Amino acid sequence: MTTEPTADAAGRPDPSSIDEAVAMLDRLGELEVAQHPQVFEAVHRVLRDQLAGPAGTRG
Repeated sequence: MTTEPTADAAGRPDPSSIDEAVAMLDRLGELEVAQHPQVFEAVHRVLRDQLAGPAGTRG
């Protein structure tokens, strides 16, 4: 089951999981090139957050 990413207050894509982020990358061809940076930033944010782990567990 794949859910659509939500949007943040500014209307930027806001995926909440790695699967949603990858799905956004799969749909890049459907978007205008000018929208690509927003997608890349959203995917980067998800990956960074996932790699950081739960809050408070970093040493």
